[in-house]
Amino acid sequence: MSIRTLRADLSLICMAMAMALAGCASYSGLNPEGVNLQANVLKAAHSLEDVAVTPAAWPEKDWWKRLGDEQLDGLIKEALRDSPDMQMANARAHQATAAVSAANAQRMPTLDAGADVTRSRLSRAQDPTGQGGRYGTERDLNLTFNYTFDLWGGQRDAWQAAVGEARAAEVDNQAARLTLAADVARAYSALGHAYSVRDLAGEDLERTRKMLSLSQRRLVSGIDSHYQYQQTESLEASAQAQLIDAEKQLGSARIALAVLLGKGPDRGGDIARPDTLAAGAVALPSTLPAELLGRRPDLVAARWRVEAASKNIAAAKTRFYPNLNLSAAAGTQSLLGDALFGSASRFFNIAPAVSLPIFDGGRLRAGLDAEDANYDVAVAQYNKMLVGALGDVSDTLGQLSAVGQQINAQQRATAIAQDSYDTVLQRYGSGVGNYLDVLSIEQQLLQAQRLLADLNANRIDLSIQLMQALGGGFEPAHTALAAPTQASLAK
Repeated sequence: MSIRTLRADLSLICMAMAMALAGCASYSGLNPEGVNLQANVLKAAHSLEDVAVTPAAWPEKDWWKRLGDEQLDGLIKEALRDSPDMQMANARAHQATAAVSAANAQRMPTLDAGADVTRSRLSRAQDPTGQGGRYGTERDLNLTFNYTFDLWGGQRDAWQAAVGEARAAEVDNQAARLTLAADVARAYSALGHAYSVRDLAGEDLERTRKMLSLSQRRLVSGIDSHYQYQQTESLEASAQAQLIDAEKQLGSARIALAVLLGKGPDRGGDIARPDTLAAGAVALPSTLPAELLGRRPDLVAARWRVEAASKNIAAAKTRFYPNLNLSAAAGTQSLLGDALFGSASRFFNIAPAVSLPIFDGGRLRAGLDAEDANYDVAVAQYNKMLVGALGDVSDTLGQLSAVGQQINAQQRATAIAQDSYDTVLQRYGSGVGNYLDVLSIEQQLLQAQRLLADLNANRIDLSIQLMQALGGGFEPAHTALAAPTQASLAK
């Protein structure tokens, strides 16, 4: 093929492309409907007006250190290293990175080399001379080139969509770290609470045994009846059952923490009793809610997925346009006895080709419509996460404030119940007090102590949840992006 002929063919192809554009498949009328919410339209000032505001209220990277327990710090590091949750998050990030490489490879030309030797014996039917029985050897060396021109940027858009998904997966990895760290901290706090409940059950058993001893003396002295003594025996048995249940809950808490660490249940038995964790002070970052968009890894990942979905729409639109492909091959092919690299053995071919969708039964429109729907889903998920994020922060701050007030009131109630119990038990031991008074006050004291323990544990748990709701120290400096808009789809 001469250069002049090739130019003429290319000109003909370009002319055919221009003429066919008017008759190609159309995507008119197909557009996504999703619209991103902006943080400034979500009103939260009234819900957060009573909370202290400070620029330093954003969590630090290792926010759990503020809880004041070195063992917890070591357990979180162990979980981040060994947990299957992190292994899955790392694997998903690896998958997304591999998808980027695959999408980028689609934009590149291909060049293949081949070589083969074929030895054959011809039958009479195959032999042009009609004799048959002849042997022949054919040798072949070739290079094959193929390139699809990205005339409309569809391959670039597909690659950019893959990049967006990879960045979302990277941020998902950070979100998984935050979730795992919070889960370990909460499980550690739950373990400490289980120890406290066990201690309260043990104290209650001691009190009931002391009551049983006093009741026995009063029975011998003729002050109490045998029925009252049996009531105290029943109370002691119930206290024993409560202690057994507390031990069971303690064992379950150890196992739950071991599972989060990615270890067997025996690992839980090696964990020392947690110290009392220090609840963080309730404060609100002065830049909330604007900076929450970049501080929450789940929100950042959701925004990247919206951006990736918009690039997929752009890539789908380019499939409606003509496509130009160039194939070429060159090499040498000869029979045994001929010169392998001789002039007569050399060959080449160039094959430009154009394709244009004219009628496909609606496949391209259906594909684009599906990408529009994917975009709408991504936008809806982002909007849901944004609304939920502000709700998480507001709800957690409100609960923390209320729990703090409850703890103050419950501490007073517990102190009063303790004084009342000490007084009524002393009167009961002196043979003056009433059995029913002792029983009632003892139950009030037990309930007050357990409620106070629950409130203290709840405050720690809410402090951890607040750190998580505020992003847990996540700072996506290299993955930040502006929220995608409908204008990004206008191509």
